[in-house]
Amino acid sequence: MMNRREMVVAVGACAVSAPLAGQAQTPGRVYRIGVLLSSLPWETLAFRLRTPLRDLGYEEGRNVVFEIRSAQGQEDRLAGLAGELVAAKVDLIVAPLNPEILAAKRVTSTIPIVMVFSSTPVESGLVASLARPGRNVTGTTVQAPELAGKMLEALRDAVPRLVRVACLVEPEYPGMHLYRRQTERAAEAMGIRLTFVNVHTAAELDGALGLIAQTRPDALFVSMTGAIVAQYRRVIDFAARQRLPALYSTGGPVIDGGLMSYAADFAALTRRSAAMIDKILKGAKPVDLPVEQPTKFELVVNLKTAKALGITIPQSLLLRADEVIQ
Repeated sequence: MMNRREMVVAVGACAVSAPLAGQAQTPGRVYRIGVLLSSLPWETLAFRLRTPLRDLGYEEGRNVVFEIRSAQGQEDRLAGLAGELVAAKVDLIVAPLNPEILAAKRVTSTIPIVMVFSSTPVESGLVASLARPGRNVTGTTVQAPELAGKMLEALRDAVPRLVRVACLVEPEYPGMHLYRRQTERAAEAMGIRLTFVNVHTAAELDGALGLIAQTRPDALFVSMTGAIVAQYRRVIDFAARQRLPALYSTGGPVIDGGLMSYAADFAALTRRSAAMIDKILKGAKPVDLPVEQPTKFELVVNLKTAKALGITIPQSLLLRADEVIQ
């Protein structure tokens, strides 16, 4: 059984209408869905996709087969893996994050591509617009650069004397420059000084964490993308050793001992993506399916970690939290 951590890890909350099983597709047909992954484990995405797809009449092994291609954290392999899915003549490609979406888009303009946790899809060149995505790409987006301010506010509320924040980021991640810009604006308004520490590959993480240890910030802001996602437990352990409050852009690390997270409701986004997969397999064109944005965001706080760090989380912040881990 998938544990709670795996459910949350990975990045529009509307209920999915569920027709009776078997009504979703042509009788006797087996659909081939390609899945292109860089570092997100397939088990994490599969856990979220299987139930809504099953409710829509798709049962793995009976009328749907998943062709999985994972780069195992090596993003330079994505182009070749995307080409393999095209050669396999899949009916549709699921590409959760920006690097996978871009890789799939570069090798096919005809096979439908469904995004799941895309960020800044227009600015990153994934789609033409949210309302009319264009050609063969649609799906859901976390669309969250403006959330940087909310994240910093939550961190400031947890650490009242917050002045210096280290931001652990992957600078080349598509759309990251927009997040950085929004974070800088929010920090300036709050009187917070930011230091951006870059991680391009997993091999660079030790050096980045060492630099943070030397600068001794008041808190850590962790952007959960690519190389950082693959190594996030090392970041949690580092923050614990340094007694450093850390906020993460997805909830999984908080389940594993991180202090806080503020992010879109990823489970709801996956349900909406499943609904789009169903529509496309029934004949809808991606260009006619607007990209859907989240309507719900979740603040998660780990009180056990706060106690270990010697932090008292204000009651006002706890009342705003969607989940409090004791």
